[in-house]
Amino acid sequence: MEEAKHKIPQKKKPEENIERQREKEMSDVEGQGSSGYTLQPSRLANEDILFCVDVDSESLVDMKVSVAGGRPYSRLDSIKQAILLFINAKLTINPDHRFAFAGLGKSAFWILLYCRSSIPPQHQWPATQKLFTLDVVYLHDKPGPDNCPQKVYDALVEALEHVSEYEGYIFESGQGLTRVLFRHICTLLCHPQQRCVQDDLDIPKSLTKKSVTVDLAPADENAAVSNQ
Repeated sequence: MEEAKHKIPQKKKPEENIERQREKEMSDVEGQGSSGYTLQPSRLANEDILFCVDVDSESLVDMKVSVAGGRPYSRLDSIKQAILLFINAKLTINPDHRFAFAGLGKSAFWILLYCRSSIPPQHQWPATQKLFTLDVVYLHDKPGPDNCPQKVYDALVEALEHVSEYEGYIFESGQGLTRVLFRHICTLLCHPQQRCVQDDLDIPKSLTKKSVTVDLAPADENAAVSNQ
């Protein structure tokens, strides 16, 4: 009786094993179809953006001049330039966005750009109606006996959370620098439907070299306005 012959399987080269694994993965993907790797097409809504600018007397306060011999601009003039920058950038992204303007004087004749350091805003809006997203840029003076910028800031945050449909952002500055205002305005270019929560926002990136030291002090959960 002829003795059965058994073949000893040869060891495959590592390259052959890798190639076969890739072919198997590609075969599995093709078998599943493209549905697992396809994003459903969607179009973000065109934005109707209303600028509500505070034209109270505090909006006429001069901003700081960062260049020697430069001409100072008032808060209101700086806001106008920032709005022009914002609109041109937004229309570059989507030419179908629309814009409107309103002023806030002694009474509202309706992105809020607020300039009062001692007068918290008041609003009347049903809690169940979230039909738009409110962004706020708050330019204020340094805290003092006649000012309460923290109280104003807290009221602005409350209003923003009360009325916003998507994630609304609020930025503040007591530094009086035009470039800080422009930086905040540029951050608001992101579409509300694509935003992360503001606490996770890490833009704009700092151009300075990162320090290797780590601050182990616990972060304060309550945001505070700057004293500078």
